[in-house]
Amino acid sequence: MKKAARNLYLGLILFLMYAPIVVLIVLSFNASKSRTKWGGFTLKWYQSLFQDKAIMTALYNTLLIALLSAAIATFLGTAASIGINAMKGKGKTILMGITNIPILNSEIVTGISLMLLFIACRVTLGFSTILLSHITFCIPYVILSVMPKLKQTSKSAYEAAQDLGAGSISAFFKVVFPDILPGIVSGFLMAFTMSLDDFIITHFTKGPGVDTLSTKIYAEVRKGIRPEMYALSTLMFISVLVLMILVNISPKEAKDVKTTSSRKSIQKGLRLALPLLFVAVLAVGGAAYYFAGSGKSSGEQVVVYNWGDYLDPKSVELFEKETGIAVTYEEYETNEIMYPKILSGAIAYDVVCPSDYMIQRMLKNNLLAELNWDNIPNVKNMDPVYMKQSQSFDPDNAYSVPYCVGTVGILYNKTMVHEPVDSWDILWNPKYQDSILMQDSVRDAFAVSLKRLGYSLNSSDVEQLMQAKDDLIKQKPLVQAYVIDQVRDKMIGNEAALGVIYSGEAGYTKRENPNLEYVIPKEGSNVWIDSWVIPKNAKNKENAEKFINFMCRPDIALMNFEYLTYATPNKAARALIEDEETRNSKILFPEPEDLKNCETFQFLGDDVDSYYNELWNKVKSK
Repeated sequence: MKKAARNLYLGLILFLMYAPIVVLIVLSFNASKSRTKWGGFTLKWYQSLFQDKAIMTALYNTLLIALLSAAIATFLGTAASIGINAMKGKGKTILMGITNIPILNSEIVTGISLMLLFIACRVTLGFSTILLSHITFCIPYVILSVMPKLKQTSKSAYEAAQDLGAGSISAFFKVVFPDILPGIVSGFLMAFTMSLDDFIITHFTKGPGVDTLSTKIYAEVRKGIRPEMYALSTLMFISVLVLMILVNISPKEAKDVKTTSSRKSIQKGLRLALPLLFVAVLAVGGAAYYFAGSGKSSGEQVVVYNWGDYLDPKSVELFEKETGIAVTYEEYETNEIMYPKILSGAIAYDVVCPSDYMIQRMLKNNLLAELNWDNIPNVKNMDPVYMKQSQSFDPDNAYSVPYCVGTVGILYNKTMVHEPVDSWDILWNPKYQDSILMQDSVRDAFAVSLKRLGYSLNSSDVEQLMQAKDDLIKQKPLVQAYVIDQVRDKMIGNEAALGVIYSGEAGYTKRENPNLEYVIPKEGSNVWIDSWVIPKNAKNKENAEKFINFMCRPDIALMNFEYLTYATPNKAARALIEDEETRNSKILFPEPEDLKNCETFQFLGDDVDSYYNELWNKVKSK
């Protein structure tokens, strides 16, 4: 009975540990993008993964940073251990305590501290800052591994070697080094593993265009879990599993000594071959990465900071091909994530694509450079209606060029919702508990509640905002999740009945799932404009203007429209849309009467903005 109970308990533990991994592996072979529907067996996600240059680059960066940081940290940590071991008294104890602080310290504190240090020293965030950061937090782990071995070494043996004529260095490598080698190897492996696995410190110290697997996966998941991520995770799991099996192969006891000896030789060979194989793969990958990038451009570049999945990658490739200017591309999830980075000046972005109210805020804080229209002749293709509307946040049309426009509304599944949907009130209906998706954005979330209550979405009235906050807290038990881009995939996969969504996403989801419908509630909503701007600290302003001009070209604007399905303010591009239904879509291009109660977000001032964030934090923490 006890044995059965133990087996049951063990089975339950193993199930909880490995069932999610099994599900992930199965989904990596699912032809459907939906997590709830099996679409047949396929290998296309693996093929797509290996064709994804960004992920392959992130993989190379991850391995290179881990190898370099582990090697350097091992050298420095071993040297430090030898020095500390030679010390005596309280100094040694104090120094060991100081060495252990980074291990005990929160990673987020370490990450922010290193980022602030780099900014203060005017060090540009990028590959080098990630490497320096990883070396910094890996050194204590090496010391932790090497010190016990040093304490076990015999000082008299070292002195005896010197008495017999060996020099200090020779005596160290002949007597001490062999004894501490296991500790050095353990320290290297620990440092390598810590670097390979790190996300938080890397996130704070990385620059544009530099991603490791952890930061890349995080960025991708924030946009919605792509099937390629299942494939990548599966390969990572299998690789680790295979390596563990190979490294831990143990020859079975056998009567045949010769056979056992042969197996031991194989095991030893494998243990020697695996590191060499790893280095070879890294070298080949590095060479491929280098040669792929070496012919990319003439040395000119432009650093673009844009919303997640908000540009057709092919348009970037065309720009690079036609101009010879290399594009370093980085993504963000919300305006509120983007703004502090621009404000800090830690990274010099050349082109950014904020929303209307954020452009107004950036202008107020003198963060934007005035555009040279001589370098952007394609601005003539913009619809005058949107240029005029842009004056609500850019009065003289001097700092921004519209890129995408749209509304915020309700996307609902007609097979799950059988009543008229024309009001924000339905998002507070208990009938749809755990089947409602809200935007994980402070202004978008409050806009829904404020409009529902009959107020302006630009309200700065404390009483009105408190009512909106209480209203959102009241709604929270009904909400399945606060998401951003994931609302698209969840609604396509029939995982929710209702979701707050941008009109462009609605157009795409309707195409993927005919059971979905989009509506602008009668109380009104947000009409938004995302525009290209150039930060004041941009290092490549002329290239940035070339990039903006290229994106305003009708054929390129059409390419991005077809990729995004967000409405384009480019009048010439809209005329090129072949499908008449799409060209005249009320979702993408609503009539004026549909927008009579709609507003554009305004920047309300830093104090009011902080108050919004404070209230939003209270909503999220409930």
